[in-house]
Amino acid sequence: MNLTRTRDRGSFYCPQCGTTEFYRRRSRRPFLTLYFIPTVPVGAAEEFIQCDGCDATWDLSVLEMDRDSHEAAKEAQFKDEALRSAILTVLIDQQITPGEIDTLISLSNDLLQRPIDREELGQLCSIAVDNRIKPDHYILTVSRRWTQQQRRLALQIVFLAATADEPLDGPRLELLGRLREIFDLTDAEYQATIEEAIEQADAT
Repeated sequence: MNLTRTRDRGSFYCPQCGTTEFYRRRSRRPFLTLYFIPTVPVGAAEEFIQCDGCDATWDLSVLEMDRDSHEAAKEAQFKDEALRSAILTVLIDQQITPGEIDTLISLSNDLLQRPIDREELGQLCSIAVDNRIKPDHYILTVSRRWTQQQRRLALQIVFLAATADEPLDGPRLELLGRLREIFDLTDAEYQATIEEAIEQADAT
């Protein structure tokens, strides 16, 4: 049995709520029980922060971060996820061309402003191939926490990666069609986002 008790209270910036909320600093410790009565502690107490607003739990380090730090961390996470989405799109046919490698590096450095070199890109590609993750499943999962602006940028990244070095047909075309539904875009929003991506590609 785990026994939990509140040790302290205060306020903090909750990443889940996106606002300042009250929290409880709690400790949880496992006990052996005898007839459902906790008798002997069997491990060290684990401390965590629990938000009063959403009940989400966090490591104690969450108290050391302010709103700007959280937003910067979320933005960095989005950039990584958008890049991985583009990589999975390119690898949908289990291969990658030199032109696609150059495009992925350019997209990451220029549009995402996330510096990457060939060595890191190679490592990310190897991980993607080994794990056999389907791009639409991955994007569906990670995009739930993206803003609408981030979704449109990710769509542009994926489109430009998909059209980097090969005709747009087969699985890549099907994926792009599915993204309109995944990102909850209207036909007009989807078309405008793709057109903007094409204009950016023509300008570079």
